[in-house]
Amino acid sequence: MAGQVLLVEDDRSLRQTLTKALELGGYRVVQAESIAEGTLSFSTMINRSDSEAIKLIIVDLGLPDGDGASLIRWVRTQSSVPLIIISARYDDNSKVNLLDAGADDYLVKPFSFTELMARIRVAMRHRHQDENPAPRIYRASGIEIDLQRHQVIRHGERVRLTPTEFKLLERLMLQSGQVVTHRQLLADVWGAEFVEHTHYLRLYMAQLRNKLEEVPSQPKLLITEPGIGYRLSEAEPI
Repeated sequence: MAGQVLLVEDDRSLRQTLTKALELGGYRVVQAESIAEGTLSFSTMINRSDSEAIKLIIVDLGLPDGDGASLIRWVRTQSSVPLIIISARYDDNSKVNLLDAGADDYLVKPFSFTELMARIRVAMRHRHQDENPAPRIYRASGIEIDLQRHQVIRHGERVRLTPTEFKLLERLMLQSGQVVTHRQLLADVWGAEFVEHTHYLRLYMAQLRNKLEEVPSQPKLLITEPGIGYRLSEAEPI
């Protein structure tokens, strides 16, 4: 079995559909339909043995007893368990705030189960790497990033990056496959006083794409999440 998932969703039909699909993917599913039920389930399972502990939380925002965002923020005070939001809301500010608050990803309904499973794999792998650091090497689309050697190779040729370009690429690499918000990138690369300077990101992402993408105007490596941030495509298995 892949582990235990806490699914907090008030739509009974969707909850049952997702449960069946997750079970087919090898997960055991604990269902909750409100913030109160989700909080109770998580509280009773957080200290259980590894085989019974919650490995992932999937939570809707529109719950009958309040906004799921409050559950997300509470969970983050208790645990670093991977957490994926599912919601019909399209508000970019809400997405950004929740990702900044510690959510690992955000899927807008309707979504395909294939996409959900892909996001789950990335989120769980990222948390696993946090606990068990993997080799600091990334490979995808003919690109190799080696953090230890502080170098980037493209189709066998070394790419010259400025210190800021490399730092930005490194920050994205550490969460490859996941969206990193504008604020997170600006704070980590330039400093907290620069979190409103999104023009820095546009400039440096354009420079990175010109150096790394096959077709910079159609990026496949450095992906824009409109209104939210950027995502480095998932690394290929090493």
